[in-house]
Amino acid sequence: MKSRRFGRTNWQVSEVGYGMWGLAGWTGSDIEEVNKSLDRSVELGCNFFDTAWGYAEGKSEEILGGLLRRHKDTTLYAATKIPPKNFTWPSKSHFKIEDCFPAAHIVEYTEKSLRNLNVEQIDLQQFHVWEDAWADRDEWKMAVEKLTKEGKVAHWGVSVNRWEPNNCLNTLETGLISSVQVIYNIFDQNPEDQLFPLCKKLDVGVIARVPFDEGSLTGLMTYETTFPANDWRSTYFVPENLISSVDHANALKPLLPDGMELPEMALRFILSNPDVGTIIPGMRKIKHVESNIATSDGNGLAKELMEELRAHRWERQPTSWSQ
Repeated sequence: MKSRRFGRTNWQVSEVGYGMWGLAGWTGSDIEEVNKSLDRSVELGCNFFDTAWGYAEGKSEEILGGLLRRHKDTTLYAATKIPPKNFTWPSKSHFKIEDCFPAAHIVEYTEKSLRNLNVEQIDLQQFHVWEDAWADRDEWKMAVEKLTKEGKVAHWGVSVNRWEPNNCLNTLETGLISSVQVIYNIFDQNPEDQLFPLCKKLDVGVIARVPFDEGSLTGLMTYETTFPANDWRSTYFVPENLISSVDHANALKPLLPDGMELPEMALRFILSNPDVGTIIPGMRKIKHVESNIATSDGNGLAKELMEELRAHRWERQPTSWSQ
């Protein structure tokens, strides 16, 4: 596993981190298999784990806490997120900070995360949604400064709403934010335009999430794919989105190098960009851990292929189903 410097934190984080949303609250998760997969990732050099209180109301945080205890002699970085007070994902431009992140709420949920993780300090605490209109408001800044001074949080980050990579630029300029989590993949290349250059200028670490576009970039989805009603993907992959997603994924298959599957190309596309600090694919099975981490070998995609993939940039705007 290769590592990269993670912005102003100066952490050396694994290029491939671990996204922990799918470990709790999704159908098909088995806790024994989950724990074995997490342990295997540590064995292979993964040291960055991203969770949130919103992932099954703290259950995913508790799972990460167990991993930290099992590997207490290994340096692992735990990143989690504060849910918005109105528990609405994504946020909307008309939402007020009082409805999402008043100071007392930030403190309350940081304390909850500390208990779930069973740690004295959270390495990276993130805002699970964000609106850049809040950048100059004092409420969140006061809470950030208080919790940092108390030693309960080492660094702070924002998780940017889907397909809105620029909805945090003024916030990064405050100097209080050490990382930004953003959707970045073959389809979603917009962060390259303004966000990544600003992060480089301000020395802000970049976490690339949704590397497989919620599954379409695995190449396994078809026009007939369905999800159980209690799986959030059933409301995301509505026909309007499913059909278009499969179309876009199928268009990539002729570009695959010999011996390479679509998930590997998707990860190597991201790893070919030095502006990214770490990628956080969701992994529930050991075979996925091993195949994903194997892409962190220092071998990026060929320049010619990268240029071809640029043409598959997919411009999308938030909709009623784009959580």
